[in-house]
Amino acid sequence: MTITKQKNDTALTMILEGRLDTTTAPKLEKEVKEGLDGITSLILDLKLLAYLSSAGLRVILGAQKKMNKQGTMVIRHANETIMGVFDATGFSDILTIEQE
Repeated sequence: MTITKQKNDTALTMILEGRLDTTTAPKLEKEVKEGLDGITSLILDLKLLAYLSSAGLRVILGAQKKMNKQGTMVIRHANETIMGVFDATGFSDILTIEQE
């Protein structure tokens, strides 16, 4: 998985590409733990994400909990497959998801 970061003052966009699974989730978890100091707006752009496992969901939930304390988090461009995972797990009810 590739993570491309675009920072603009206190806003951070992370573009995730590839597979967010057991193997790659620790990479995103590290970025979330170390890269959100001073960030008040986090956008996870999933346009290029092909697969999302329960390990990936756990990291996204952790990011949401962290951002609840310091700002907002938005999921953007989730494709049909990823939205299916969010819907099936109930994550679509607890995440802010924008489809553009």
